[in-house]
Amino acid sequence: MPAAPRDLPVWTLAAASLRAGTPVALLAVLRSEGSSPGRQGFKMAVTADTVAGSIGGGIMEHKFVELARQRLQTCDATPLLRPQIHRREAPADRSGMMCSGEQDVLLWPLTAGDLAAVAAIENSLQTLSGGFLELSPAGGLRFGPTTVVSEAAAARDAASADFYSYQPGAAWHYRERLGFRDQLTIVGGGHVSLALSNVAAALDFELTVLDDRPDLPTLESNQAAHHRRVIDYEKVAAEMPASPHQYVVVMTVGYRTDAVVLRHLLGRSFRYLGVMGSVAKIAELRRGLREEGFSEAEIARLRGPIGLPIQSQTPEEIAISIAAELIQVRRA
Repeated sequence: MPAAPRDLPVWTLAAASLRAGTPVALLAVLRSEGSSPGRQGFKMAVTADTVAGSIGGGIMEHKFVELARQRLQTCDATPLLRPQIHRREAPADRSGMMCSGEQDVLLWPLTAGDLAAVAAIENSLQTLSGGFLELSPAGGLRFGPTTVVSEAAAARDAASADFYSYQPGAAWHYRERLGFRDQLTIVGGGHVSLALSNVAAALDFELTVLDDRPDLPTLESNQAAHHRRVIDYEKVAAEMPASPHQYVVVMTVGYRTDAVVLRHLLGRSFRYLGVMGSVAKIAELRRGLREEGFSEAEIARLRGPIGLPIQSQTPEEIAISIAAELIQVRRA
């Protein structure tokens, strides 16, 4: 089965607990800076005897889980927002860790009144239907569905880098999109595509695989992809929005189809655009694109040969080298 968004187990436990009348609290990292083990958006659901998710691990997470359980036991529904500084010399708000970063952690005891929003968030993550989570002292915990907008407005929203937004202060406000932040589109459904899909499934990508060959066994057997489609490569651009969260890997059946795909994608704004092949093949692709009028700047943004140089040979090894490069670009 395709991988679910990272937060789904958190909201599933929260929804099940509220339906059963079991006290449950939400822990969420609203801000993170530097070498913080809990990144912005990390979450946990905590009951008296069960947890799901993580806010970074270690002694800091342990202390917050225990604090949440104390609050649940005393029926204290007051939200608590607390900075955590991961430095021994910090004069206050020391987390007990020494990785040098900082994070703001929210403890939000959930109540029966939160069930509708929690269930809507769970459903959104299960169906990848989009929407927003909002948290604030004034507005509480809310689910905002994706509204029907024009294509232009939808494209602008998809291109926005603000997956998370946080306004600190007494009237703090936190908002995040639901679902996968990053999308990986693999153009080509062969053996390396199947291996890369299986590796990328653990890396929090919404995964799409495209090919122009009907009844391709490796495409049909790809159970890791969220979306699998047989398309005309001349229309490949319509299959993916230009976005700072879109990663595109081209690995079609051969040089000719790679060139067709690249003609339609080169010059568009993606976080990553790479093509699989040897040094000689990539050089020939670049030469052809140059002859067709693409600028040196556009051609320079094309990555290839792709994958970190780890002497990979099998489809599975090549997939790991490509996935490592995707992580490198994501974290740059």
